[in-house]
Amino acid sequence: MIRKIRKLIPHSLVNYAKHLPEAVLANIKYGFPGRRLKVIGVTGTDGKTTTVNMIYKILHDAGKKASMISTINAVIAGKSYDTGFHVTSPHSSVIQKYFQQALKHGDEFMVLEVTSHALDQFRVWGVPFEIGVITNITHEHLDYHKTFENYFRAKAKLIQNVKFAVLNADDVNFSRLSEETSGKVISFGMSNKADINTQKTPLKLRVPGDYNICNALASAAVGKIIGLDDQLIRKSLEGFSGLCGRMEEIKNRRGIRVFVDFAHTPNALENALQTLRPKTSGKLIAVFGCASQRDKLKRPLMGKISGKLADVTILTDEDPRFEDRNKIIEEIAQGAYQDGAENGKTLYKEPDRTKAIKLALSLTDKGDVVGIFGKGHEKSMNYHGVEKPWSDQEAVRRIIQKK
Repeated sequence: MIRKIRKLIPHSLVNYAKHLPEAVLANIKYGFPGRRLKVIGVTGTDGKTTTVNMIYKILHDAGKKASMISTINAVIAGKSYDTGFHVTSPHSSVIQKYFQQALKHGDEFMVLEVTSHALDQFRVWGVPFEIGVITNITHEHLDYHKTFENYFRAKAKLIQNVKFAVLNADDVNFSRLSEETSGKVISFGMSNKADINTQKTPLKLRVPGDYNICNALASAAVGKIIGLDDQLIRKSLEGFSGLCGRMEEIKNRRGIRVFVDFAHTPNALENALQTLRPKTSGKLIAVFGCASQRDKLKRPLMGKISGKLADVTILTDEDPRFEDRNKIIEEIAQGAYQDGAENGKTLYKEPDRTKAIKLALSLTDKGDVVGIFGKGHEKSMNYHGVEKPWSDQEAVRRIIQKK
C-alpha cells in the first residue's frame, strides 16, 4: 500500500517539500563546507565511478590534498571507506558531513560522483562545483525521469554554474551540453576534434576498453585544468589498476577468461562486449539481467545488443525486487535473437544467478570468454525488498573451485 501511495506523489513535490529542505539544513548544520573546497563533480550515464577514481589518483600522485566520494568507495580525510552506495549518491547530510571532515583535514580538493537522482533531488544543493565532468548521456533511468529530456536536464544541472565544463566531444549531446554551461568548455574524446584526445595524450592503460580511455582522457582534462604536468598525468593514469567489478578478471586455470563488470545500461553492455570480443578466440558468453523498478525500456535494447555481439546469452536475475523475475527476462529476450537460428546464436533463460553462472562456465572450452554483467561491485541482491548477500566474484570462485 505504501509503495502504491508513493507512486501517486510527483517526484517534483517530494524534491521540493522534502529533499531541498533537508539539503539546506545539512549545509547550515555543517557550515557550507563545499564553499571552502575546490569541488570537482562527475556525472554521466556510464564511467562516473572510474573517472572519479582516476581524477583522485592524479591529484594524490601530484601531492595534492584531496578527498573523493564515489558510489563504491570514498577517501575522506586520508581514510578509505567501502561506501556500498547502491548505485546512487549519498544523502545530502552524508555529503556535507564528509565535506566537513575533508575540510578539517586540510584538503584542498573534493572529487564527487553525482548521479542524475542526486542532481534532481537537491542532494548536492549548496555545493559550488568548480569543474563539472559529464562522461556521456545515453539511455537510462527513464523509470524515474520519465523522458530522456528530463534525464538530460537533470545531468546538465551539474555544469550550469561551473568555471570549467569537461565534455565528451564524441557524445551526441555535446553541442547541447556546451550551450548549457556558462563555464569554459574543455572537450575530450577519441576523435581529433576533441581538445584532449589520444593523439595529444597517448595512453597505455592497464584497464581494457576504449571507454576507459575516454574516462582517462576526461580525467586528464581535469588535471590539465588544475595545471598539473602532462607527464605526471599520463604516468598516474597508466598506473591505474582498475576497480572492483569494473571489467574485473577472475583468474582461473581452465584456459578460459571470466570478467565481472557493472555494465547495466545498453551503452555500457555494448562497450563491454566490444572490449571482450578481441580477447576471445572461442565463444563469447554474456550473463546478465535487468533490475526491477528501473528503466524498463532498456530491457529489449540490452537483449538485442547481446544477441548481436555475444555468441551465447544467458538471462538471469539482477535485483528483481517486487517484479516477476521471469517477466523481466522475457522482456529482455524480446530484443534478442529475432533471427538467432540463422545466426547460430544461443539464448538461455535461468533466473537463479548462481545456476546461470554455473551454466555459463559449463559451456566453456579453452579460449572462451565469459562476461558477467550488471552487479559488478555490489554485495547484495534485492528480492521483495530484502537485500540478500550476493557477489558475482565469489559465485564464480566457488563454482570454479568445486570443478
